[in-house]
Amino acid sequence: MRKRQLGNTDLHLTAIGFGAWAIGGGDWDFGWGPQDDDESVKTIHKALDSGINWIDTAAIYGLGRSEEVVARALAEYPGGKDVIVATKCSMRWHEDRSIYRDLTTDSVKEECHNSLRRLKTDTIDLYQIHWPEPLAQIEEGWRAIQDLIAEGKIRHAGVSNFNVPQMERVAPIGPIASLQPPYHMLERNVEAEILSYCGKNNIGVVAYSPMASGLLTGKFTKEKIAALPDEDWRKKYNRNFQGEKFERNMELIEKLRALAAEFDRTPAQLAIAWVLRRPEVTCAIVGARKVEQVPEIAGAGDWVLDEATIERVERLLAEYA
Repeated sequence: MRKRQLGNTDLHLTAIGFGAWAIGGGDWDFGWGPQDDDESVKTIHKALDSGINWIDTAAIYGLGRSEEVVARALAEYPGGKDVIVATKCSMRWHEDRSIYRDLTTDSVKEECHNSLRRLKTDTIDLYQIHWPEPLAQIEEGWRAIQDLIAEGKIRHAGVSNFNVPQMERVAPIGPIASLQPPYHMLERNVEAEILSYCGKNNIGVVAYSPMASGLLTGKFTKEKIAALPDEDWRKKYNRNFQGEKFERNMELIEKLRALAAEFDRTPAQLAIAWVLRRPEVTCAIVGARKVEQVPEIAGAGDWVLDEATIERVERLLAEYA
């Protein structure tokens, strides 16, 4: 699979990275429902076998569970120590599993140490502020991360879900290796200003949810959504899966399916390749919960869309905007 350099760092990431949000399972506010850890480990191994060389996780995913599963998968995989791992801070939880946000110095450093312990490593390759919240604390949190770099606990630092003014606030404190924004066919807000800023400032862009949390796979129906566990966050919070919005999305997806079929590809692969078409985008995070999902997503890593195909997609997206 092709690799790209992440911003001004020495990290060369495959075009697709393994997203470990869903393997955190359920029983927390942004969970994906029950998940078997053995299946998660096998799925990660399949992703690595397919050429993927990095994993994105976060302390909050499963309230520590995702990081622990990633550590187990890498410990059981030959060469696992060479896999690049990215994780995040700022979202924390109380004993009752309720979530809060904290970017104070003590909190960031404690979170980092906890992640190091769960990941069973001495250094985190890419450490990111998950959300710019509390907003008043982003400079303090970014300074704490610079301290952790100086201590050798972190190699590179990035931000997630930041806008341009927020990046401008922290950039004078220390370099931003990467931005992790949501980006897919149904959410294109980053195109207006953020991608340009990152390109001009050599900030890598690690796009998350390129398949719109699974919707653009084309595998959902009303019945399948209704059957999702009540603790699946998509059922509770994601408008793309609800009501008339879902109906219109399904019409679009069927047309994308027909287009992708001309290349013997799937809607999921088209969605991923479309995100990767932008020169500012370094790579895309793609989640998987089952071994059999991996070949499809890995197969998108080397599909470079030609201009004619991109234009056809754009016309469809304009029709359903």
